[in-house]
Amino acid sequence: MKFYTSIPKELKIYFNTELNNYRIEYSNGNLLNAWNHLERAHIIGQSYPYNHTFVHLKMLQFGFKIKSKKEILGQIPRLLFGGIMSFVGKIPVGNPGGANVPPLKPFPIEKELQDIFNKAGVN
Repeated sequence: MKFYTSIPKELKIYFNTELNNYRIEYSNGNLLNAWNHLERAHIIGQSYPYNHTFVHLKMLQFGFKIKSKKEILGQIPRLLFGGIMSFVGKIPVGNPGGANVPPLKPFPIEKELQDIFNKAGVN
């Protein structure tokens, strides 16, 4: 069994870009765009425990910001178990991470994100 720990530097730049874009959109009040960047960061970082957990923490904070009981309650188990699932390599690939989707359901990865994984040499 392979244990995943830290995000490769080739992928980390894209992960950090999505988080930075999230912060910009969030601070400008563009909540829908901000959320989209969190979902993208989730997909990029979901194989790596720290990054995966960090995005779920941000999603939980976002749930509080928009006063969404569904998002808050949905993020708590994801926050608690997401990193563990990443560590043992059992993640639903492509899942955007929000409470509006089943936590264990894989999703197709959009072409732009797949290109990022290809450029980073991570498939």
